[in-house]
Amino acid sequence: MKTNLLRSACLALPLLALSACKPEPPPTDKPPEPKAATADATQLRDAIQQPIDRAKAVDAASQQAADDQRAAIDAATQ
Repeated sequence: MKTNLLRSACLALPLLALSACKPEPPPTDKPPEPKAATADATQLRDAIQQPIDRAKAVDAASQQAADDQRAAIDAATQ
């Protein structure tokens, strides 16, 4: 009888301790204020956009070169 009570207590105590330790959710009264300043956001956006713009320019140049080559091949075969 004592063994069953002791075993039940050993199982119940950790469960009670775990159920008491759940974190409280943050209040949701108002949304958080933005932390980045406008100038910082613009610099970050520009830093991200710059390689994309360069890649688009290279793509346009290579597309133009491919079109010129295709036109030269067509002109040579006719």
